[in-house]
Amino acid sequence: MEWLFEFPHMNDDSLRTLKKAIDEGFRSFTRAYGDAIEGFFSPLQHFLIASERFMTQTPWPIIMIIILAIAWGASRSLKVVLGCSVTLLAIGYFDMWDDTMRTVSMIFVCTLLSIAIGIPIGILMSRSDRLQRVVNPVLDVMQTMPSFVYLIPVVMLLGIGKVPGLIAVVIYAIPPMIRLTNLGIRLVDKDVLEAADAFGSSSWQKLKNVQLPLALPTIMAGINQTIMMALAMVVIASMIGVQGLGQPVLKAIANQYFTLGIFNGLAIVGIAIIFDRVSQAYGERLQKHREIVHG
Repeated sequence: MEWLFEFPHMNDDSLRTLKKAIDEGFRSFTRAYGDAIEGFFSPLQHFLIASERFMTQTPWPIIMIIILAIAWGASRSLKVVLGCSVTLLAIGYFDMWDDTMRTVSMIFVCTLLSIAIGIPIGILMSRSDRLQRVVNPVLDVMQTMPSFVYLIPVVMLLGIGKVPGLIAVVIYAIPPMIRLTNLGIRLVDKDVLEAADAFGSSSWQKLKNVQLPLALPTIMAGINQTIMMALAMVVIASMIGVQGLGQPVLKAIANQYFTLGIFNGLAIVGIAIIFDRVSQAYGERLQKHREIVHG
């Protein structure tokens, strides 16, 4: 009756051999191609360093003006701009400005990279049901995989530093970008597409002039979710050398510094709220514009 209580499993020696073979194969791949992969990501590293240098070395009033101008341009709301200014002033007052700017530069680069990769994949998925059936399970795995797990292969390939952290954050944060781009394009009204066909629009013209503009509010929701997920990954990415607000939180956990952890945690929340409110307000403005044009 023991078989009822013990689940049948692979022989211990066979399982150990299999795991060892996989680990050795990955290590061999890392030794053989690690330098080439590192060289491939070198431009990304330069861009990230330049972005971080700009955010940390530019005088704080100029950065404040730029952020508030972007907030106003996206939201056209004095309430959102006032909330952004109060949050940023509080961050500066509590001596977290440099770490916050490093985090903002990381999120900025992650978001750009997610948009550059996610939108084309989403467009391809919207055009092919077969591709959608293949990609959706991959996205499911990416969204449910514990975020710590992403650090293992990235660190083995690229070591400790900014770029490995950036790649781990992008892998974790990109699924909403792909899903909502695909969804937004698929939700475009068929009558509008038929009208575009009647006017003799090519496939590219239909995508550029009809589908993407109409899907833009949904795509903006994808960008919003990507930013939120990237911010959620910041603390975990600090374990492999990503500088910013995550490192003081990690230090606070290790040394039981309550106030350090709370203050930096609240700074992350503040930045998340700024990104969320600004991107949501912009998405709502796009939605209203679409309703006026097509209503």
